[in-house]
Amino acid sequence: MGTVKPLKTGRLAGKRVGVLMESDFVEDEIDYYLRRFAEEGAEVRLLTRLWGQPRLTFTGHEHRRAVEVDGDLEALDYHELLQYSALVVPGGMVADRLRYSEDVDQASPALELLRRAFRIPNLVKAFCCHGLLLVSAAPELVRERPVACHNNLAADVRNMGAVYLNQDVVVDRDLVTVRTADHCHLLARTVIERLAELRKAAA
Repeated sequence: MGTVKPLKTGRLAGKRVGVLMESDFVEDEIDYYLRRFAEEGAEVRLLTRLWGQPRLTFTGHEHRRAVEVDGDLEALDYHELLQYSALVVPGGMVADRLRYSEDVDQASPALELLRRAFRIPNLVKAFCCHGLLLVSAAPELVRERPVACHNNLAADVRNMGAVYLNQDVVVDRDLVTVRTADHCHLLARTVIERLAELRKAAA
């Protein structure tokens, strides 16, 4: 996964998209985000819990491909989050790994990041496949909101109080959800369109 330079003339030129990362990510999905968002001009930053390290290397789920990540999600306070236009929680096992907390009575840093993100209405939050596992300990974030997710997660999101829709992609204002990693193109397209609409409305 090489660095893809943002296209300066793209619709999202000057915007930044964060993609959460951990091991057992879906390689083709992450590749698609890196290229598709850059094609529209956005800078894409891979973010994870670094555990005090300057960078960590993760391996993909299917091809065991390695990717190095140096973006620190714990450093994203409200000021830093305002530099982002969208956050993507991908499929695979990323969400499950990032919801780990040493203290079961404390939220993981990744969940705390999402709690901050959900307080920023113009920051688009996008979840792919099993991504909504990351908010299972904070069901208020998606309660009564329509969502799509992997079929295996349908009962979980209903228990979280969300409104499960049997669709490939669901949009609810700042929340974008898709069924599987095979629908990552729908997630990217929807996020791009939403951000382009927000830019146009602010012009």
